[in-house]
Amino acid sequence: KHTIEQYLDKIRALRALIPDIVLTSDIIVGFPGETEEEFAETVAFLKKVAFYETHIFKYSRRKGTKAAVMENQIPEELKTKRSDILLKLDKEHRKEDEAVLVGTEQEVLFEEEVTIDRKDWFVGHTKEYVKIAVPAEENLANQLQMVKVSAERAGDLLAGEVR
Repeated sequence: KHTIEQYLDKIRALRALIPDIVLTSDIIVGFPGETEEEFAETVAFLKKVAFYETHIFKYSRRKGTKAAVMENQIPEELKTKRSDILLKLDKEHRKEDEAVLVGTEQEVLFEEEVTIDRKDWFVGHTKEYVKIAVPAEENLANQLQMVKVSAERAGDLLAGEVR
């Protein structure tokens, strides 16, 4: 029972108190009855807020729910189109936020080894939940390490080297 402006005011207040705060959100696209105008409002809102990361989910019918029997179910192709638009916007916002980290040192909690573009990396998160990868030269699982963030990327992830 909040308006978009009230929500934006809360986000502005948080960012004023904690300038380097990292905010994420979940968005469902294609809920029954979602109009082009409502979707455009979602896009405009996400552009204003510029979350670090937005988890985009396409609405899917669940038997036994009220929404499953609502009129104006959105066709799958339209849900996919809308989802793709939001995913592209999310990627742009993430890259903008990550660009300020290049050249800095960040404490990273490493979680797992992954292969990206046929190269092995250890991937972890900063305290702000930014994913960073380093070349997998040793097992870093469950370790906190200082990482110098570079302009290099590991696929879509920031990359760096352990200090």
